[in-house]
Amino acid sequence: MKNENKMQNTRLKEVRYLAAEADHIDHNTENDGVDRRGFLKCMAWAGTGMLWTVSGGVLGSRILSPTNARAADTSMGDFSFVQISDSHIGFNKPANTDVVGTLKQAIAKINALPAAPDFILHTGDLSHLSEPEEFDTLDQMLKTTKAGKIFYVPGEHDVISDGGKEYRARYGKGTKGSGWFSFDQKGVHFIGLVNVMNVAEGALGNLGDDQLAWLKDDVSGLSDSTPIVVFAHVPLWSIFPKWGWGTQDAEQALGYLKRFGSVTVLNGHIHQTLKKVEGNITFHTATSTAFPQPAPGSAPKPGPMKVAPEILPSVLGITEVNYLESKHSLAVVDAKLG
Repeated sequence: MKNENKMQNTRLKEVRYLAAEADHIDHNTENDGVDRRGFLKCMAWAGTGMLWTVSGGVLGSRILSPTNARAADTSMGDFSFVQISDSHIGFNKPANTDVVGTLKQAIAKINALPAAPDFILHTGDLSHLSEPEEFDTLDQMLKTTKAGKIFYVPGEHDVISDGGKEYRARYGKGTKGSGWFSFDQKGVHFIGLVNVMNVAEGALGNLGDDQLAWLKDDVSGLSDSTPIVVFAHVPLWSIFPKWGWGTQDAEQALGYLKRFGSVTVLNGHIHQTLKKVEGNITFHTATSTAFPQPAPGSAPKPGPMKVAPEILPSVLGITEVNYLESKHSLAVVDAKLG
C-alpha cells in the first residue's frame, strides 16, 4: 500500500508539473520549426494555437499568436487539421449554460484560420446524453466549418444511453467493431481508437482484445519511418487512475507503436491540456469546448467545474495542427486564450 501511494504521489507531482509547464510561455519564437522526432512536442494554445505542417514527410511548426494568426503563411504545408473535443451538446448546468455558444466560438476560430484545415478530429463526447437531438445539433453546427472532412471517435457520453448504437449509425460507417478505424494523409498514418465501451463510471478506459489485434495488424505493414497519429477519447497514459484518467490496456497498444520514429497520441476526456513525452511517443490531451474539469487530484472527484464567466474562455479551446517543412528548433509555446 505504501509503494502504491508513493507511486500515485509521484505521478500526481509529474502531472502538476506538466500542467504548470503548459502555462509557461517561451517568447523565443524566432526559430520555431521542429524536426520529425519533435513532431507535436509542442501542442495547442487554448483557442489560438500552434499551427503544424507536414511537407515531404518532414514535420514542422509555426506559432500562431493572437496578432499574426490571420497573416500566417501556411502555403508550404501539405495539409493541416484541427482537434476539438468534449462538446457535450445537451449539457446545461452552471459550469456552462451555453455549450452551443462556446462551440460556435470554437468553430469561428477554425473558420478564421488563414487556410482551411483539411479535416477535423473530434475526440469524443460530442453529446452529453447520446440523444438524437443532441447529435442533430452538433451535426448542424459542424456543417458550418470550412474543414474538408470530420473524423470522430466516441466518448463515454456518446454511448451512455444505447451502447453507442446511435453514434455508430451516424459516425461509424466504414469503421470496425465499436468504431475504430485508420486512414492515411500524405504520408502520415492516423488511427482512431475506441476506449469507452462497457466502462463503468470513473473506471479506466479499455480497448479490448479485438481492437488490439486489429491495431497490431493495421500497423504491421508500415515503415518504421511513418509518422503515426493516434486519437482516442480517454487518455492512453495514466494521468490519474483514481479518477479513471487512463486506459488499462494502453501499454499493449503502445507496444505496437514503439518501433516508429514519431508517434503522437491525441486525447480528450479530462477537459484540460496536459502533455507528456516518452521516447518517441508524445501524448497530448485537449481542452473542452464545453466546460473545464479540476486538475488531477485537486478536488474530491472529477466533473464540471464552475469558473467566473470572464475566465471561462481561457479554459476552453481547440487544438490547431498543421505541417510544414522546417529545419529550425522548436520554441515551445503553450498559452491561454484569455
